[in-house]
Amino acid sequence: MAKIELTVRELMQIAIAEMNRSINEPRPDGKVPPKVGAVILFPNGKIEKAYRGELREGDHAEYTLLERKLINEDLSECVLFTTLEPCVSRNDPKVPCCKRTTNARIKKVYIGIEDKDPTVDGKGIKHLINHGVEVKMFDRDLQKIIEQENAKFLEQALERKREKEKADLREPLELVISTYNISKFSDQALQKFIDEAKLPFKIKDETFLEYLSDFGALEWDVKSKTYKPTGFGVLLFGKNPRSKYPQAVLKAHVTYGNNAVEPIDFDQPLVLIPDLVEEWLFKVLPLAKDTTSFKRKDVPSFPIKVLREAIINAIVHRNYEIREAKCSLEINDNKIVIKSPGRPLSAISLDDLNTFKAPSLSRNPIITYVFSLMNYAEEKGFGMESLKSVKNEFGLPFPTYSMKEPFLTLTFLRNTEAIKEVVNNDSILELSNEELVAFEIFRNNKSITKSEFAISTGLPSRTAERLLKKFTDLKLISKLGAGPNISYLINL
Repeated sequence: MAKIELTVRELMQIAIAEMNRSINEPRPDGKVPPKVGAVILFPNGKIEKAYRGELREGDHAEYTLLERKLINEDLSECVLFTTLEPCVSRNDPKVPCCKRTTNARIKKVYIGIEDKDPTVDGKGIKHLINHGVEVKMFDRDLQKIIEQENAKFLEQALERKREKEKADLREPLELVISTYNISKFSDQALQKFIDEAKLPFKIKDETFLEYLSDFGALEWDVKSKTYKPTGFGVLLFGKNPRSKYPQAVLKAHVTYGNNAVEPIDFDQPLVLIPDLVEEWLFKVLPLAKDTTSFKRKDVPSFPIKVLREAIINAIVHRNYEIREAKCSLEINDNKIVIKSPGRPLSAISLDDLNTFKAPSLSRNPIITYVFSLMNYAEEKGFGMESLKSVKNEFGLPFPTYSMKEPFLTLTFLRNTEAIKEVVNNDSILELSNEELVAFEIFRNNKSITKSEFAISTGLPSRTAERLLKKFTDLKLISKLGAGPNISYLINL
């Protein structure tokens, strides 16, 4: 019998099927346990699987799989698929699932979704990465299935407060700033949060302080019997975040021809910046005539909603531990460039970003949580649909991500002609505007077949073939493979 080899996606789907078999025991405290499924793939193609509560009420799926079913197996060459980020904290003598995984010397793990509790979010993943494990996320459409099946658990997870974090897994910004107190917070920023998130609190309410503490903006200090801000709290709500974190600023600059607009620093509490930036963009972007309705009106020459999303991404997902680097926004006649310090997390590649398929994952879950409550950002995502709309709705070239330490750079081209500026090859100057539009598909750095090129551009097969030959002769693209399997990739 021929050996059946399962694809990565099929293994993800098997894990989800196991998740749906979970036995979620009733708890007297009303806490809803998650549904979790786990699958181990052996080098020879054999798989073993488990679900929460399979062998004993309350047992985690990873524990059942690694410690009950496979305790005597060598798992060092295996791949683990689990629908929920492995836990990081268990009551002694229990061992958290992230450590069970690294103790088993598993070197590759596919994870469905993060645990949404902001005090836990990402720490299981961080532990795996810190121990040399390659971490990948499930496909986004499968993530949505897991989120839907665990809706009640995820809702409760966002409201819970962990009594104690594992010290070795806490990020520096999650730690309390002992020399600060609640007076360091801006009333304007706190009121903005309350208003936009539609929270039933007043600024001075004790219950509001408890709420801020629940998701990690404050922490109760037993010694002083007061709430103390954390680093994330200062970034989000601090009167002057840069007094503690000099890197907490978005520097904006505009140049049209030889004329420069006065540069501006947005260094307010993070919750105030989106609206301030949007107001500024309306002032500095030139206006164009919108003739889509009977009444002509002036509108900005570039879609503000897309820029807003991209700027929010930059300040939400940046690495705030890089103190010497700052977010920046640069606008000129042809380009809009947004720079954000820090590489994407290891589970997100540049190809994921440039093909608009980045999975749901955040470096700063507390900031992301607050922004999502305020409807400023999609929870943990990179606003992929908004970025795609630049091409689909507005007829502009797709934006592209690039990485040059220490910045992740997102570049929007304001017209097709601007493609010539960002392609590092003089031959691009020989292309007409129509040819540039067709060539633009290669800028996502993904190999493309002739048929895919023809379909994407809407060109007849012979015209597509002629253009591919011209691009190849100009050394703008290269052939990959041979015969019927030929594809084409941009020369960088």
